Amino acid sequence: MTAEKKYILDKAVAARKLKRMAYEILENNTGEEYIVLAGIRESGSVVARNIQQLLSAISSVKTDLITITLDKHQPKDVTVNKDIDFTGKVIIVIDDVANSGKTLLYALKPFLAYQPKKIQTLVLVERSHKTFPVHPDYVGLSMATTLQEHIYVEVDDKDVLGAFIQ
Repeated sequence: MTAEKKYILDKAVAARKLKRMAYEILENNTGEEYIVLAGIRESGSVVARNIQQLLSAISSVKTDLITITLDKHQPKDVTVNKDIDFTGKVIIVIDDVANSGKTLLYALKPFLAYQPKKIQTLVLVERSHKTFPVHPDYVGLSMATTLQEHIYVEVDDKDVLGAFIQ
């Protein structure tokens, strides 16, 4: 028997949260002509692709979409799928859920060899269990949960379908 999913975001609410965060990105990066959106594989990449589409629909800012690959449990090897000079660039690291901050912290690793202009972080859902000093700049939904509860973001190839807690 599978546990009943307790949805905290449905597709429509997730879409509204993503749109609001896209506007926040523009507000916090006024005057920028180019932003690198770095999605953490898999769900974070889908969130990043949605943010990219929203930004292109509401602004003229150019974006580049890259994918960060790492093992979320043993994140010593962190790679990006494009060879870009990140010096002087605005980078937004994007994931689906922030739990302890560990994944977001390690996802910064590929950019530390450069001198980026700014690095920001975005998550669809943030939990309040930070054990690493990373607090997202853009948050769709912030939740207090128990350590035993887990939040899952459902995605398909192109859309965020919702988020639930178990």
